[in-house]
Amino acid sequence: MRSCRTALVLLALALALTACGRFWNQPPPDGEPVVLKAADLTTTWTDADGGTLTLRPDGTFSAHHVCGDWMGASDWNWTEPRSGSGTWKAESGRAGTAVRRSFDAKGPEGDEVGDVLGALRQGKTLKLWTRVGDEDNDDPHCILTREL
Repeated sequence: MRSCRTALVLLALALALTACGRFWNQPPPDGEPVVLKAADLTTTWTDADGGTLTLRPDGTFSAHHVCGDWMGASDWNWTEPRSGSGTWKAESGRAGTAVRRSFDAKGPEGDEVGDVLGALRQGKTLKLWTRVGDEDNDDPHCILTREL
């Protein structure tokens, strides 16, 4: 009887935890936050599927099937690779560098399409990354890399 109650309590606890979501999010990729200069950023970055993002010194970029977590102001988003051109801006602070990118082409509701990438360094590899999709779902991160 006691083991039956224990099993029921464990089952109820498991269902409650499943219904409430997880207690943790997928951790960031390996690497340490880093402050990057414009010269470190203005190059071509590559994602795991061969997508590329080329950041230019004039604040423009071109992308070819690059990963991201594209969010619009009218509350739509999608996680498929995207191609096109746009503008970028780096912001640095004690926590490292963040790169905000915004595509020229507008989203389905006519609003801006873009995201923000954080900068990491792991050995001789620089990374720009963002979470993709619902962070509780273990969706893979978008990670763009370049070698030093």
